[in-house]
Amino acid sequence: MPIPVKLSDVIDEMSLSSDEASTYLNRVTGEMVLVTREEAQVAEDPEDWDLLPGWQQEVMPKIKEALESKDYLKLPGKYEIHEWSIMEEFAHSLDDEEASDELLTALHGRGAFRYFKDTVRRLGILQDWYRFRDEAFKEIARDWLQANDIPFVE
Repeated sequence: MPIPVKLSDVIDEMSLSSDEASTYLNRVTGEMVLVTREEAQVAEDPEDWDLLPGWQQEVMPKIKEALESKDYLKLPGKYEIHEWSIMEEFAHSLDDEEASDELLTALHGRGAFRYFKDTVRRLGILQDWYRFRDEAFKEIARDWLQANDIPFVE
């Protein structure tokens, strides 16, 4: 029987996802392993492990297992989360039409993420944005866990 994972732990790990690192969840034990792109490349060739510092040599078997075992699943990353869509939904959810329009404008062009966050700060709705974002992440995590039959606790 799989061990239930904490939903908050999954959300925290999803927040760390980037182009350079992904987290893998062991669906049986609930263990999570953060794997960088560089570690994934090194894991492919155990003969190169001797060239690594001692601490890194110790973690490579776990990384290799996370990448190769069917017990491990990659948590949703930035492409599955699509934070731009979450920002757009937040802008549309606002009752204040002016604020909504400003945020929707901020989402277009270069530096949209920074401009959006600067605008949220300027409008004084930063905490509202973080609550909205947290709820969106929670929903994505719940849906992913349920879709993969992984038990969890709130």
